[in-house]
Amino acid sequence: MRSCPACGSANREDDEFCGNCGSYLGWSSRAPQNAPAAEPTAPARPTEPTGPPAEPAAGTPAEPVTRPAPAPEPEAPPAGDRPTPRPEPTARPERSRAPEPAAAPPAQPVPAPEPAPRPAPPAVVRPEPPAQPAPVRPQAPQPSQPTEPDEPVVAVQPARPVVRRPVVRPVTESEEPDGPPCPACGTPNLPGRKFCRRCAAPLQTREQPAPLPWWRTVWPFRRRVRSGSGRALRRTVLVLVVVGLLFAGFLLVPAGRYVFEDVRDKLGGTAEISPTGVTASAQAPGHPASAAVDGLTNKYWGAPTLGSSLTCTFDKPFRLVGVVVYPGVSTEPEEFRKGARPTRADVIITSADGEVHEKTMTLTDKPGRQTMRTGISDVVSVRLVLRAASGQGAGRPIAIGEVEIFKRT
Repeated sequence: MRSCPACGSANREDDEFCGNCGSYLGWSSRAPQNAPAAEPTAPARPTEPTGPPAEPAAGTPAEPVTRPAPAPEPEAPPAGDRPTPRPEPTARPERSRAPEPAAAPPAQPVPAPEPAPRPAPPAVVRPEPPAQPAPVRPQAPQPSQPTEPDEPVVAVQPARPVVRRPVVRPVTESEEPDGPPCPACGTPNLPGRKFCRRCAAPLQTREQPAPLPWWRTVWPFRRRVRSGSGRALRRTVLVLVVVGLLFAGFLLVPAGRYVFEDVRDKLGGTAEISPTGVTASAQAPGHPASAAVDGLTNKYWGAPTLGSSLTCTFDKPFRLVGVVVYPGVSTEPEEFRKGARPTRADVIITSADGEVHEKTMTLTDKPGRQTMRTGISDVVSVRLVLRAASGQGAGRPIAIGEVEIFKRT
């Protein structure tokens, strides 16, 4: 198993990315699975000089010849005995040909040379930096020993490089984990991993929410709220508001109906309607009540006194939207001033159910059209009662040139 250097999670040996944090595992140091064991190397035996030992001085007892203790690296021989070889970057240099021993005095016996040691088997050489040779310190000749002449410097054969033996490692069969494939590279991964072991792509992708229906995009349903965040309270308040509006509409049916019909009156068209019957409570000679609804303004209904009334009846109920009155004997200014004309009148409107609506109409003292808007449904009769007039005098009746009734179409 390989440990992640970032979070410490355990991963497979063939994983390249951490399954918990997605970090790259190639930078973490890991030892080879089947590293070859180091072969034991035989300790190098020091090279013994082959020349004869120095003779002791006369009169002194001969010292016993002792061998130097083995060491990891051979010590350099004295400068007077053998030449100093050049250091080589090899594990063990081959032995050079030993120089001939110096001639000994004939009076002293020459001891037989010891047999040369057998070379040790070659050891496995690891690539290491070459060791620096130890400094050679010349030894001062002892006064009791004779000095020997310097030996000539000879060539040294270089060491032969030893090739590292190949190590056969068993190849383990790669076991592909059984799990969901990576959405980026398709590599299977173990369940529970957050990142792909090959490309470090995230494995646990969040599902995209489904698109909202059109009615959820309209305020106040525009916001998506979590459960327990006040949705039930908002629904309760909405239901209470709807119930309150229905209850208020039930109590205010007349007002609501009036507003609805008034809007229809303003947006819809109008048309004049002719009454089926016209009567007057009083009339001047030659000026009957029918002259007020004949469609001409040069004829008029003449009321002898204030309080006289003109009544128009209809055979079918209709929606009354306005009443138009032309006061005076004519619409011409010169003729208008010659007769009496009304300045205020009461309009009494009766519906089909017997309900009576009374309105006051104020007329300006000038010739022309005077309009009063109404909004009453199911009208069956309209009565006009004169309450005030101007220009009255003897033989001058109060004149109304024309009365027009308009309905909604």
